[in-house]
Amino acid sequence: MKLYEVATTPSCRRVNIFLKALGVEIERVTVDIRGGENLSETYRQMSINLKVPLLEIDANTHLCESLAICRYFDEVTPNQRYLFGQTPLEKAQVEMWNRIVEWQGLIPAFQAFRNLSGVYRDRETCVSAWGEESKKRVAEFMPLLEQQLQSQHYLAGKHLTVADISAYVLITFCEARLQLVIIGNYPRISDWYQMLQQHDAFL
Repeated sequence: MKLYEVATTPSCRRVNIFLKALGVEIERVTVDIRGGENLSETYRQMSINLKVPLLEIDANTHLCESLAICRYFDEVTPNQRYLFGQTPLEKAQVEMWNRIVEWQGLIPAFQAFRNLSGVYRDRETCVSAWGEESKKRVAEFMPLLEQQLQSQHYLAGKHLTVADISAYVLITFCEARLQLVIIGNYPRISDWYQMLQQHDAFL
């Protein structure tokens, strides 16, 4: 079993934090995304979306999309971490908040970075105005996170879940790549962020 990745990308970081929380070790293979290795015929034979991360379960079985990979490991790894929730209501709440973080945070953050930086201008059209609009949408999402964390320590309940991992990756990416100052400007997000950094999975 192998995990094809670029460890610093948000999607790969989400999987790596998740695996660390489960205590799972796996062989990793670094993919040269900038050089277009993910567009090669060899990679096309393995990946549907031509992105990272990509999990190779065996020679004929592969999974792409970070959340799908997390779900697979959660199912095949005996654990009581309940990173996708425990009760029916918890599972629904985790799904709800993870989707909110993805659609209102991660996706526009990716769009902002790609369009403003032009990092992949050799393979896609970059529109600066869309990048600026996407960055604005990410900034407008932060008060909702702040509000949700006012009444509880974790985003989707009483313990750490994949929704917290997704939001943590979002905040880190925004500060490093979009120059959005979040830690310090939002007290509850800042407390939550610092709390997660004390967790073994985030070290």
